[in-house]
Amino acid sequence: MVLTLAALGGAPALAQTGGILPLVSVGEKWPQPQETYLIRVSPPDAGKPLGLEVYSPTFNLADYVDGRRGAGYFGDELYKKNEPFETTFTLSGPGGLIAERRFSTNREHTWESLFAGGLPAGTYTLKVTSRGDGKNAFALRTAAPFTLETSDFSVNARDTEQTPLLAARLNVPAEWVGKTLSVQNYDVDGPQEAETWVVQPGGKRVNLTTSGDGQTATDRFTLTPDQVGEWQVFIRVLPTTRQYSNAIRYSFRLNDQPVTARVGGFTPPEGLKMANQLLVDVVDPQGRPVPGASYTLVGDSVVRPALPAGYLPVSAAIVAGSGNIVSPGEIRYQPGYTKLRFVARPPEGQLVVDAVAVYGDQRLPLPGVPFEVAGRTLTTPATVALPPGDYPVTPSTVPGSTFTPPVPGHVSDAGTGKVTLEYRVQTELTLVTAPDIVNACDVTQLTATARTEFPHRLPARLKLNLPAGWSSDYPLEQPGEFSSGAPLRLKVPVRVCRSDTAEAVLAPLDLRTTGQARVRNPGGANVTRTVQGGARATLSKNVEPSAQGYTVTLTFTVDSTLENVRLLDPLPSGGSASAVRGPLNVQGPSLAGVNPRADGDTIVLTRVIPGTYTLTYTLLTDQPADRVVTTPDLDW
Repeated sequence: MVLTLAALGGAPALAQTGGILPLVSVGEKWPQPQETYLIRVSPPDAGKPLGLEVYSPTFNLADYVDGRRGAGYFGDELYKKNEPFETTFTLSGPGGLIAERRFSTNREHTWESLFAGGLPAGTYTLKVTSRGDGKNAFALRTAAPFTLETSDFSVNARDTEQTPLLAARLNVPAEWVGKTLSVQNYDVDGPQEAETWVVQPGGKRVNLTTSGDGQTATDRFTLTPDQVGEWQVFIRVLPTTRQYSNAIRYSFRLNDQPVTARVGGFTPPEGLKMANQLLVDVVDPQGRPVPGASYTLVGDSVVRPALPAGYLPVSAAIVAGSGNIVSPGEIRYQPGYTKLRFVARPPEGQLVVDAVAVYGDQRLPLPGVPFEVAGRTLTTPATVALPPGDYPVTPSTVPGSTFTPPVPGHVSDAGTGKVTLEYRVQTELTLVTAPDIVNACDVTQLTATARTEFPHRLPARLKLNLPAGWSSDYPLEQPGEFSSGAPLRLKVPVRVCRSDTAEAVLAPLDLRTTGQARVRNPGGANVTRTVQGGARATLSKNVEPSAQGYTVTLTFTVDSTLENVRLLDPLPSGGSASAVRGPLNVQGPSLAGVNPRADGDTIVLTRVIPGTYTLTYTLLTDQPADRVVTTPDLDW
């Protein structure tokens, strides 16, 4: 919508559709202490240049002072000579004050920029307040797509413009059908001063009631479907007027509730340069506009950036114009054409994420492990720039390991947080004895194997611990590395002289496992004694490995009744401890009175009768199997 002021700087009056009346702010004796306009910024339009500009914000002493009207009369009136008069324009929004400009008196009409930058989405309020006994006429405009809206506002009608001039545009939506729309005007000073009317959709003109001096006139419309669309409100000063200019207030109500109409807009006179234009950029350190950033303007000289939550000013610069840089967040400038740039950075810290394999008492770095943080997928080790806050880190699984979900990483502004993903390695250790049954002091092979599904190489050392009676001429340790698909093995041939268990140890985990080998029957011996003309007896001895030491079986056969038979059964000698014979068990003819007793290396049988006797006992010794079997003897 292109809107044009009428008769600016003495320009000829415009046609009915040509312009919108200048607005006015009355300093005293006016029911509306300030003029209020709304500017709505939708999310799609956030950040677009607002382009809020004002024509003739100052009170022009050449306009109308002490009853005289100068050339190019615009409508300013001061009712008391030599008294001060000032008008303040204040733009504010959800975040507070954005711009405030205070204008006093001069003798020219100037064109000023109030706020050129972009704004975040929201509703903003422009308030215009005057101090002094008089009124200040002005005009406002915004850049497309923004508009000025108000439900109650004041306009200034002048006798130099007796053609119809557009005051406001009111949109009537279909939802209003059946409701009552009220259009009020205040202080027209009677029908001889001006006429006012609305043009409804379709071009229908409806005259409005003209208010009297200090009075309000109200016209009510019960809305019908054919009235849906734009209503235009006009006023025309009549030749019978007795005033050079006339301040009039309009109000719009729907069922007695305020509704807004669009006002404002102007085209500066040709050749007129903007007296004070301020352009402000708010960018990040890379020169990109900061989303949602704006600036605040206090008075005629102070500019501060308005930053999104958490952003911090980094630097400030005067690109064009003159002034002083107070700080990275404030510039004092000289009015004129000025371009300023503020650089701000978002609140940002770093989160370092690495991974380690917990392997025994070691913590091995794990590069290349994927993880997710703040919606991004990265690999360890990684340093992520993030706004302050707590960030959960989701690790990926690594075969052959387990992990506990880590505590969220904490990021502070300009600080560095750290999260370490800990993977506990799972390994397996086996020990194979092949063959596991051998003849006494034969050789078997022990194979210790460390395995894992963990894909990274793990340093390790395999070791074999051999029991007494086992020996090898080969190294019993194997250093190396193992990983998924690449086990670490230690193969050692071992001479086994007794049944026992070997142990494999995996360092640094101190993981242990065992492997057993059994020695076949270590052997036996027998003796036969025949007495000439008398008894005949035989004694055989058999030794077998058992869970605890060896089981010794003595088989004694006799063909005559004998008293005090002595069985000589020497215990193995040597070793670190003496051999021990366990309790004797005897099986044989029930009528015999054997009553065996051990006396050193001799076993005495009290009385035997013809038959076979079996004596068994457990032999405990640390001697190897090839030294366990001793030769028996007998006597009587």
